[in-house]
Amino acid sequence: MTRRPTAWHTATVVDVRPETPTAKRLYLDVPTWPGNDAGAHLDLRLTAPDGYQASRSYSIASSGDGTRVVLAVDEVPDGEVSPFLVHDLRVGDEIEVHGPLGAFFVWTPPTDDDPRPVQLIAGGSGVVPLYAMAQAHAVAGDASEFRLLYSVRTPDDVFFRDEIAALAESRAVDLDLVFTRSSPPEASVPPARLTAERLRDAVVPAAHNPRVYVCGPTPFVEAVSRWLLDAGHRPGDIRTERFGGS
Repeated sequence: MTRRPTAWHTATVVDVRPETPTAKRLYLDVPTWPGNDAGAHLDLRLTAPDGYQASRSYSIASSGDGTRVVLAVDEVPDGEVSPFLVHDLRVGDEIEVHGPLGAFFVWTPPTDDDPRPVQLIAGGSGVVPLYAMAQAHAVAGDASEFRLLYSVRTPDDVFFRDEIAALAESRAVDLDLVFTRSSPPEASVPPARLTAERLRDAVVPAAHNPRVYVCGPTPFVEAVSRWLLDAGHRPGDIRTERFGGS
């Protein structure tokens, strides 16, 4: 893992794209950005004309040594920051970001010849840092077994839909999508919430000693962590990141 200095930076918005019906993908140019490991996050600060400031943490969907930073922000209707980012942010706007942050919830290619498997488990927009890990794994040509279990409400709510499908198609990642409200027509399983039984059947078995990364809303992360422990996964092998309103 590369130690990267943390500081406040001025970021310029260079592109804004729809991600889901309630989310936008933001491309930022940050000339002083030192790069970041896959899974890192940053603090984003907005300043109103009257001087009032609000900041929130967001996972980074990109990684590596470049100065282009990608975020995917889901709107929380009563939030202070996300509604502005989703509805009002425009190309050319400048915002402040502080980072990169996080050393525990990151993935870097292993240095040994017998890499452990990696299990990624996401709920909703919690897939953002896990997508960064999967993409970094593919770019590095890493030999680790990678699996992604992604629980999401509907097909329209899938973040990085095309990119994740491409990773699965290339066999860089073994993908298991769980739809909780509606499924695509070709789905063989009706929509239903993720259960302990389905999780146990989908993830890398505890006996294979995987590293497990779990990200999503707090209730989702707590339930998944409990099911993993019940299935025999060691507490030290489970890394979690959770979020609430923003």
